[in-house]
Amino acid sequence: MRTLFGIILGAAITIGGAYLYDSHNALAGTPKEQAMVNWDIVGQKWDVFTTKAKVQFDRLSDRAKAQWNRHVG
Repeated sequence: MRTLFGIILGAAITIGGAYLYDSHNALAGTPKEQAMVNWDIVGQKWDVFTTKAKVQFDRLSDRAKAQWNRHVG
């Protein structure tokens, strides 16, 4: 459990650090430095991921309800 928590925490710190770095450079107005991450693409991919996750969760939830109803009667 600690390993999973460590992986999630490490990913969150890495993404947060990249976001802070990019937002700091955007505020500084340095045109020679480009952002490390294309946040528009990240947002699009995140939307696709969450949509697929919701569909899968709903599908698994419906299957679990059907199994429960079949088991209970």
